[in-house]
Amino acid sequence: MSNPSNLHVTGTLIWYYYICHREVWLMARNVVPDQDNPNVDLGRFIQDQTYQREKKEISFGNIKLDIIKKGKDGLVIGEVKKSSKFEASARMQLAFYLSELEKAGLKARGELFFPKEKKREALELNSELRAELDSAVRDILRIAYLDQPPEPMKCKWCKNCAYAEFCWA
Repeated sequence: MSNPSNLHVTGTLIWYYYICHREVWLMARNVVPDQDNPNVDLGRFIQDQTYQREKKEISFGNIKLDIIKKGKDGLVIGEVKKSSKFEASARMQLAFYLSELEKAGLKARGELFFPKEKKREALELNSELRAELDSAVRDILRIAYLDQPPEPMKCKWCKNCAYAEFCWA
């Protein structure tokens, strides 16, 4: 398998980085997870059926924003997730989107939405998040250009992972 060409770090790669580095390598190489996995289907369903009054799936450069709206104090972007189990990943993915918008001259604040839990979390980009993102982006690029994927490591997320067969078959 050759190295990925024209690789752009995306919110999806940021998300996977905080869950599994092997998934980062696979996604960067366009290895598609099992599309029949029930968790993939559930995520799509939640994405399609929640917050229907909000504008959804707006593409901006190499990012896709779930929700974009005008708030009381300016632009608000939102990220919809099926569960807060991956809250750290979701927070960093949203921070990445805020950073990308900021680089393009757009100031925004973010909100994480967990509709099944009826939970929201506000997020503003700060210097700590910027530093963590810079480090994560550098490491994602390092992982993506490895000749071989990182070795699989069993973790609590493996049992529902759409890549489970690739790692454990």
